[in-house]
Formats: sequence, structure tokens, C-alpha cells
Amino acid sequence: MTLAGKTAVVTGASRGIGRAVAAALAGAGARVAGCARNPDAGSDVFRCDVARADDVARFADDVLGRLGPPDVLVNNAGIAARVRLDEMGVETWDAVVDSNLKGTFLVTRAFLPAMRARRRGRIVNIASISGRQGTALLSAYCAAKHGVVGLTRSLAEELRADGIAVNAVCPGSVDTPMLQVGMPGAKPDMSPEDVAGVVLYLAAEAPAALTGSCVDVFG
Repeated sequence: MTLAGKTAVVTGASRGIGRAVAAALAGAGARVAGCARNPDAGSDVFRCDVARADDVARFADDVLGRLGPPDVLVNNAGIAARVRLDEMGVETWDAVVDSNLKGTFLVTRAFLPAMRARRRGRIVNIASISGRQGTALLSAYCAAKHGVVGLTRSLAEELRADGIAVNAVCPGSVDTPMLQVGMPGAKPDMSPEDVAGVVLYLAAEAPAALTGSCVDVFG
């Protein structure tokens, strides 16, 4: 698989699936621009809270100015909170939904005009098994990821005539810090690199006709 000469944007790129995806895309030859809310000191990951429109605008301006429109956009950033619905504060609900769903909207909206102008590109949204089924104590996360799946399918139809494919990846349990927040003690079925391989396929090798799909990466 090759992405030589291509530009890729990855949100939530400082750890877990996002970091593995950024590495996989770079390994395939892409110039990768990553962002994270709390990037590691000394890293080349842009500081950006995807739930904040002003942060996203600054990030997009930086990427478009340095690298031009992305050929690949991976919306991965998100957080989880494990709590009973009747004990959940509004702040917690907003934080989870905003990071996972609103962030996907804001980042996509920021880059979409430039991608549309070139009439090509791939958008990959990282959803979750929680976007396909319900999980106790993860109501906000499940609601947000179900929203990402719906957004993916709707946007795929909007962009079909523009040559931009939009797909989602729905991983099961992955060996990441988020798994231990959402499902303490759970034994992961796969590594972040396993998920990154699926993203790389959608970014580099999948046929253009594959759009609006949600790839389940769990048994």
C-alpha cells in the first residue's frame, strides 16, 4: 500500500489507535499532520481540542497552509466516561459527546471545502463496537459513536458526487488506555496496529465505490 505524495490528517494522534494510524499512514509514505488535546512534549503533534471550533480552525489553517488539502482525513479523537446515566453530570455528557461526535463534525467541516474543490479524498471515522450495540454505563459514549455511524452514512451520500469516500471503522476491544476507562479489567482482542491496518486499507486501497460503509472489526 502506498500513500506517497499524499497528505493525511489524524486527530487524537498522540496515543492509542490514533498514534498507530498516524504511524501506519506515514509508513505508507504520507505526510501526516496529527493533533491531540494533550500532545506529548517535544512531539510534532498539534495541540487541538477537537470539541472547540476555534482550536479546530487554527489546526486546519496550519495544515492547509503547510501541506495543502488532505487526501486522507481520519477522525479518531474521543474520550469515554463510565457512569450510570442517572448519576451523570451534564458536563460529563457534553464532554463525551462533544469530543467524539461534535469533534468529528467540526474537523470534517474545516477541511471539507478544500477536499471538495479537488474532488477527491478519503474520510475515515473511528466509531466503535459501541456504535453498533449498547453497553451498560457507557450511554454517552454509545450515543456519540452511534452518531458517528449516522454521520458517516449521511456524509457519504452528500459527497458521493464529489469523489470523496466516507467510511467508518468500528473496533471492538483494543489495547488502549480508553479501554481501561470504559471497560476496566477487559482483555483486549487486538492491538491499535490491527485497527490501523484497516484504516490504511480504507485510505489507500479500498475501491472508490466503497463509501458509507461501517467496517466492524470484532467477532
